This record gives sequence, structure tokens and C-alpha cells, in this order.
Amino acid sequence: MHPDTPADVPATSLIEAAEPGSVLGSWEAFGERTIEIDAARIGAVCRVLKAEGRFDRLADLTAADWHPREPRFEVVYHLHSMDLNRRLRVKCRLGGGAAELDSVTSVWRSADWHEREVFDLFGIVFRGHPNLKRIMMPEDWDGHPLRKDYPIHGYRYSYKDE
Repeated sequence: MHPDTPADVPATSLIEAAEPGSVLGSWEAFGERTIEIDAARIGAVCRVLKAEGRFDRLADLTAADWHPREPRFEVVYHLHSMDLNRRLRVKCRLGGGAAELDSVTSVWRSADWHEREVFDLFGIVFRGHPNLKRIMMPEDWDGHPLRKDYPIHGYRYSYKDE
């Protein structure tokens, strides 16, 4: 948060002031605020949240697959302000066709491995990521195991005796 901004200014207000129209929804559940963001503006919003909202820590970044519903994917950022001892959940939705989103590694370095994990397990591409490659599965692995349409028992291979 900018030094002139009071600590009690809600994150939604900060985002709307800096990036008008980027907030698609906001709600509170179990004492935690969730803000849904336009996926095309995630990079700019995250920069605002770090600089103006003092959310200096990306605690986690994950995804959910809502197949067959569209938009199919939901990418979820769990942010933490160590100064204010506040947490914030930021979500954005992506269609199943070409699931791509801007990387936030330039905002939080910890996003590096989180984005690689989401890429590996869900197949969501993070544009501008410095080293987007598989992190858990072998490089030649076929598919993304946490997608709902991934075969529950994996792929079956037939082996021939030589």
C-alpha cells in the first residue's frame, strides 16, 4: 500500500482505482476475501496488490478444472500481507480451448515453481514465464494428470515381447 493509503482500504477499491473494470466479483467466506479478476489483467492487478496493497507474499498458486463447464479452468492466487497480517484470494477463469495467462514471476519470484506446477498438472500456459517446463512429471509425459478428462487409470500401453 502506498504510504499515504490507510491500511483499512479494501483491496477491491485499490484494484478498481488502478485498473478500472478488472474486478468481476468480490465476496467474503470464512473470514477471507476473494476477488475474481479479468484474466487478461492479472499481471497489472498483481502489481497493484503488491505495491499498493502490501501483499508482499504469494503463498500459493493453484488451479481447478471444472470440466465440462466453461470457462473450464480457475486459477487461484493466495496472497499474504505480512505487514498487515491479511490474506487475500484472487481468482481468474480461463476457457478450456487455449488456457493461457500472463506470468506473475516478475511480481513474486515464488510464482516460478507454482506456475510450473500448474502448467505441468493442468496444461495452463503462463505467458512470459522464464522457464516454463514440466516440474513433476517426466518431460515426455503425455497429458496433464489433474485435468478432469485425463484417464483415471492413466493411459494403457501394450508391450510386445521381443
